[in-house]
Amino acid sequence: MRSVTFCLIFVYSTFCFCSGLSAQGNTGALTFHIYSSHTSFPDTGRRNGHLYDNVLYTTAEHYRDSTVLIVAPQNLEVKKQADLVFWFHGWGNNVDSAAVRYELIKQFIASKRNAVLVLAEIARNAPDSYGGKLENDGMFKALVTDILNDLKAKRLIPQNSVPGHILLGGHSGAYRVMAHILQNGRMPVDEVMLFDALYAETDKFTSWLKADKQHRFINLYTDHGGTREETLNMIKMLAKDDINYLQIEEAVLVPAQYRAHTVLFIHSLKEHNDIVSPDNFRLMLENNPFLKPLK
Repeated sequence: MRSVTFCLIFVYSTFCFCSGLSAQGNTGALTFHIYSSHTSFPDTGRRNGHLYDNVLYTTAEHYRDSTVLIVAPQNLEVKKQADLVFWFHGWGNNVDSAAVRYELIKQFIASKRNAVLVLAEIARNAPDSYGGKLENDGMFKALVTDILNDLKAKRLIPQNSVPGHILLGGHSGAYRVMAHILQNGRMPVDEVMLFDALYAETDKFTSWLKADKQHRFINLYTDHGGTREETLNMIKMLAKDDINYLQIEEAVLVPAQYRAHTVLFIHSLKEHNDIVSPDNFRLMLENNPFLKPLK
């Protein structure tokens, strides 16, 4: 395993860039981009762009980017199973801007988890929750394969590596692509982390939870982000199905409760765009029972 103490930028297929990510202080990790045909776009569902609030978001500008941003800790140690943490951004962002705005790389490195962080592009800088091809049957599984193949090519993981634990995290409009991945991705997902993102598709999340009692679901919601009503609706659904959960205020939550409960609904007094950083993503990762610490 190579040991690197600064951010490396790999060139893969075409020109790659770091987009100012080094400003986050991501020493201790390899940060690079790849491009995959198994990301959200381009997709026929947006071949004519997307009209929202009388503004046309064109295909060329918003629905052709197949970027995948990957962050691998310098001390990553994979024997066979590679654990992956996926993050999907919300409206008006892209993988690079979301990484900076919500300090995702900084939080991931601070969590010191023996896993790889993956940000796959969806609608780039657009007010759109549509997940494109990632809503299709088996597409997420193919994306995971592409990521592992690239990690193997860079000799960051062994050639016989297979997917380990897979976690999905996302903010705001990311709910839709995550819900469809659970339904159609054909790849086992162990945990979902929603950051003020439960607007709809609740039946898909509840069906996934009911399918396996080991599945973990963390839903952080606010009063004014538009997710409170649907969150309370999901809580009622789970109570009806006798699924245990913890509903708690963020102000009194302690790290041990992340580990002790598989289903958490955390009410936050913060604003919609303030609930990811500076620490919430890190806390969820470092108190996750699936992810091992780096040595």
